[in-house]
Amino acid sequence: MSSQTPKQTVFAAFAAVAKAAGHPLRLELLEQLAQGGRSVELLATRTGVSIANASQHLQQMRRTGLVTARRDGKFVFYSLADDAVLGLLASIRNVAERHSAEVDLIVRTYFQSRDSFEAVTRAELVERLRAGVVTVLDVRPEDEFALGHLPEAVNIPLGQLEKRLAELDPNREIVAYCRGPYCVLSYEAVASLRARGFKIRRLEDGYPEWRAAGLPVESGSSG
Repeated sequence: MSSQTPKQTVFAAFAAVAKAAGHPLRLELLEQLAQGGRSVELLATRTGVSIANASQHLQQMRRTGLVTARRDGKFVFYSLADDAVLGLLASIRNVAERHSAEVDLIVRTYFQSRDSFEAVTRAELVERLRAGVVTVLDVRPEDEFALGHLPEAVNIPLGQLEKRLAELDPNREIVAYCRGPYCVLSYEAVASLRARGFKIRRLEDGYPEWRAAGLPVESGSSG
């Protein structure tokens, strides 16, 4: 029989969950899954690793309850277990922001150099949408947009932005968003469009946080 007390047993289970999330690739996979369920093949492509490597990490997270899996023919699709996983990621981020000198340096030298303006809060964007005075710009890839997006959002992936500037009204306020608070795509979009004279700011976080807050979302492609 185990000599552990009930509290020790519970803490061991907590530690297993923390260990399962404690890898850079796994955090990146969780960020991808926060956009919606994806196949192992697509997750591997998006994170730049082999299918076998992605599958191994996903299986480890499934065993500890961070993600779920379902099989559809030859393919296995993974999803976040629930929105509590988003809360875990937010907590990790908040601790690192407050206490990691490395994170602070990257925020100041990379992110703030591209956008030092205060981000738009979800509440502010809700009011702007109701008033009809803002263009919401989603710069994620088309497949992520189709899985779910903010109401009335226009999808122009970052790589297509320069060729599709004519689709944006330079006299209208734009709020850009992507996968989360430190999604590079939105920072690059803001820097690019602001340099071209557009009035643009970022949403404070991304689509997953908006959805988890119970705010309205839509699905399907933009065209």
